[in-house]
Amino acid sequence: MQRRILGGTGISVSEYALGAMMLGAFGNTDHADCIRIVHRALDAGINFVDTADMYSAGESEEIVGKALKGRRDEVVLASKFFNPMGPDANHGGASRRWIVRAVEDSLRRLDTDHLDLYQVHRPDPATDIDETLSALSDVVRSGKVRAIGTSTFPAEQIVEAQWTAERRGHVRFRTEQPPYSMLARGVENAVLPTAQRYGIGVLTWGPLSAGWLSGRDLSASSRAALENRKFDLAIPENARKAEAVRALSQVASDAGLTLPHLATAFVRSHPAVTSVIIGPRTLDQLENLLDGADTTLDADVLDRIDAIVPPGTDLNRADNYYLPPAVSDPALRRR
Repeated sequence: MQRRILGGTGISVSEYALGAMMLGAFGNTDHADCIRIVHRALDAGINFVDTADMYSAGESEEIVGKALKGRRDEVVLASKFFNPMGPDANHGGASRRWIVRAVEDSLRRLDTDHLDLYQVHRPDPATDIDETLSALSDVVRSGKVRAIGTSTFPAEQIVEAQWTAERRGHVRFRTEQPPYSMLARGVENAVLPTAQRYGIGVLTWGPLSAGWLSGRDLSASSRAALENRKFDLAIPENARKAEAVRALSQVASDAGLTLPHLATAFVRSHPAVTSVIIGPRTLDQLENLLDGADTTLDADVLDRIDAIVPPGTDLNRADNYYLPPAVSDPALRRR
């Protein structure tokens, strides 16, 4: 497993990061099996593990904590906060009030005294970025967190945060975690160039685009998939994705690759990307992805991918997973 430096932190991380979203009630409910998945990833050379407090309501962090017993020093451990952790409106967001509690809760569940990376899971329009950075700077200076980052932030908010940190003397965000796949390339327009401009490490999620690029027959494999609007082919954007998947499958076949290996190698090939988060639910899924860890794509293959899904294009805008309030809240568009 190859290593890269995470932004300007000096921290060496594997090109694959193990995402723990599927460990727990949301995916794999067998804790012993989940621990085997974590151990296999570490044995294969993955040293970067990413989770979040909201994954299975904290259960994922608890599983990761158990899995890292005796191996914590081998791992660059990341978690995230922001999403609601209960019915109280103050049990979520990016306020100082919540951050100082959320970090303690994550440390307890992970059974560790520090996080190597602590990330804001989504932008919080209700909280001034100065307030968020001030609180996170205190957490870093206390020794409970080594570095801070963001997830699914648009480029303009990444820039605002960098400027705020410089002007106010705060610790600055060192990483960004955007969705990125062959079907969702919107981050190539501004997010990835902005990360490069500011020396920000990029750890991407969703390389298989929620299963679209898994190689499975999504039209018949899962009732849940069929019931989910993300896979409803009656929606024009999804029909476009299905057409692209068929074409990309041919590219993979011609290159002698499986579709998942083509998908992960594509994301890893972008010079802005530090690490690709893979989120297996089973040990077999992990083994399959590990088999493609050293896959590289030549220029001809990348050009064929560009011809199917042009650079900077999201075939379905919903795959960005973040709509700013100015778009999602009608009250902000009407007098």
